[in-house]
Amino acid sequence: MDARGGGLFVILVGVAVVVVGLLVYAGALSWFGRLPGDLNFGGRRTRVFIPLTSMLIVSLVLSLVIYLLRRFF
Repeated sequence: MDARGGGLFVILVGVAVVVVGLLVYAGALSWFGRLPGDLNFGGRRTRVFIPLTSMLIVSLVLSLVIYLLRRFF
């Protein structure tokens, strides 16, 4: 990857981060972290949250995006 392709990649990642940030700010991703399979345990003084399903979705989406970027670039 030359400097030009690397710069384009950084710009695309930045745009994706801004889009996700705007979706979170607008409340469009309020369901994220409350999916079936996300474990939430709590007591009087402690709270444990394990987002299994949410992180599985993140992993699948990132794997797909990286696959597509490597295939087309």
